[in-house]
Amino acid sequence: MAKTIINTDKAPQAIGTYSQAVKVNNTVYLSGQIPLVPETMEMVEGDIEAQIRRVFENLTAVCEAAGGSLQDIAKLNIFLTDLGNFATVNKVMAEYFEQPYPARAAIGVSQLPKNADVEMDGILELG
Repeated sequence: MAKTIINTDKAPQAIGTYSQAVKVNNTVYLSGQIPLVPETMEMVEGDIEAQIRRVFENLTAVCEAAGGSLQDIAKLNIFLTDLGNFATVNKVMAEYFEQPYPARAAIGVSQLPKNADVEMDGILELG
């Protein structure tokens, strides 16, 4: 099995022992993205909507570095520290995705890295 490591400076650099994404054949496994601004590695300023948008921008950058786009995501996992933000996720997600939407899970968690309110990872299938 040949693995290709995906890396881009248009998304936050890994803050631990992981890669931004790993490609195996036509499948790309996207590591979790939190709302870090790639240029500063600081959390984006603003409310939960700003955080969600930043995460989608980070995921977009990694998808593009892998040769795909958000539309190629087959499975998206969303981790929220407050499931009350579920409607905001849906609202913002509708701006970034077109039908057919990916399979998805939204999971409530008690805490995320750097005290983020949202984190997302996924699986991308390239054509």
